[in-house]
Amino acid sequence: MRTHNYFVYILTNKNKTTLYIGITNDIKNRLYYHHNNDDKHAFTKKYNCFYLIYYEMFGNVNDAIAREKQLKGWSRKKKEELIYGFNKEWLFLNDEI
Repeated sequence: MRTHNYFVYILTNKNKTTLYIGITNDIKNRLYYHHNNDDKHAFTKKYNCFYLIYYEMFGNVNDAIAREKQLKGWSRKKKEELIYGFNKEWLFLNDEI
């Protein structure tokens, strides 16, 4: 059986005012895609959300999907607390991936 890695991740803009939550099985490629997407109607392009500030890794896609849905349902404050616990200074982690 093949093992896969799935990532639930949170991106923000330079001023850290907007949060975007997504899921992928290739986080490096997805970060590149968000940054280089030419679709002006795409949320990440519209709000300049290119900066990775949080991620979780899963071995099961259903677990990752459930977690993404859970996080999307949280309040901004609860999301900020999660990010703070993982990345206290909200550093941009793109180069670490």
